[in-house]
Amino acid sequence: MNYAETVAWMFSRLPMYQQVGAVAYKKDLTNTLAFAEVLGHPERSLTCIHVAGTNGKGSTSHLLASVLQAAGYKVGLYTSPHLNDFRERIRINGEPIEADFVVNFIATHRAFLEQQQLSFFELTVGMAFAYFVAGKTDINIIEVGMGGRLDSTNIITPEVAVITNIGLDHTQFLGTTLPEIAAEKAGIIKAGVPVVVGEWEAATQAVFESRAQALQAPLYYAGVLQTSTYPSVLKGAYQEANKKTVQQTLAVLQAQGKFIISEEAIQKGFMEVMERTGLRGRWQILGHQPKIIADTAHNAHGLRVVMPQLLAEPFTQLHLVLGVVNDKDLNEILPLFPKNALYYFCKPNVPRGLDAEVLRQKAEEFQCKGMVFASVSEAYNEARKQAGSDDVIYVGGSTFVVAELF
Repeated sequence: MNYAETVAWMFSRLPMYQQVGAVAYKKDLTNTLAFAEVLGHPERSLTCIHVAGTNGKGSTSHLLASVLQAAGYKVGLYTSPHLNDFRERIRINGEPIEADFVVNFIATHRAFLEQQQLSFFELTVGMAFAYFVAGKTDINIIEVGMGGRLDSTNIITPEVAVITNIGLDHTQFLGTTLPEIAAEKAGIIKAGVPVVVGEWEAATQAVFESRAQALQAPLYYAGVLQTSTYPSVLKGAYQEANKKTVQQTLAVLQAQGKFIISEEAIQKGFMEVMERTGLRGRWQILGHQPKIIADTAHNAHGLRVVMPQLLAEPFTQLHLVLGVVNDKDLNEILPLFPKNALYYFCKPNVPRGLDAEVLRQKAEEFQCKGMVFASVSEAYNEARKQAGSDDVIYVGGSTFVVAELF
């Protein structure tokens, strides 16, 4: 198989949460450990930082990678989902994994993958770890896919564990209360390994402290310890907490004595994160007159920060290109959207995408009114056609809506 055929096989033969949702979720690490055994346990020879959290783990992971690259290290970065091409998930110093490696890796292990029925995510974690070992990376930033305790990435023992924040998302898998979700995320805490928490509240703090104490893991609250941040090219209001989390993580890493990270490296890493790591879709300005903003915030926890920032923008009229996936709690997220905007409802082009007419009808219950379009691109093009030079166009509701702009 060539690269296109290989990726098509991966997507079609193996359950993929990005596409199909709940059916792809595996509730234990049996498959991951079996595959790691076949691969010679690459995770045991990797130096890692492990990043979990409801929101911000992608930005945090990319910022960490960018700073460490600026400090002169060879950095592996594993994140999900991808926007356009599978290869975006696995990078070394910002360069996506080679197509040949993907093709050869699947060809070598296809029989095992089919026999064991590994999920899409389980196999990509194994691929990433094998790639980082082959690439002789100095350090690797590993983003949790979902949760933490039972996530396929949780076979590593990192230098530092990071938990950005806790919000209500993926409640059908992780629990319906903040303490339940915090317990799943806290599953990445390992014996004696320092853990950095970005944002917390009383209900989640108790969970973190109990787990850290039981495992004698030093616990650091970034929001308390970091009182100021360096400037960054990432302008979303939510990035302030992410930057504090990154700065505290780097301070912990430096204190261990294995890595030297200068103030200049942090400044460069923060300002050059998009070029160094390929990060996109975080309060990304795509145009002016009208101002066009794309953001991947997709749950109430994230949108509560993004919507006030959007409404603080100067505009004559606000246009929202909006699409969501079908497992979102619309009663929770739709009240957060402004009522005085024109809406362009669309369905992201994945099987999990929610029908745009269903979204429109539900949005009308919250006085959010607009038209339905057959695709994200049609909705986006119409918004651009309707918008005046003093207007603002916001594109969001789902990572997959934003992905279709690139």
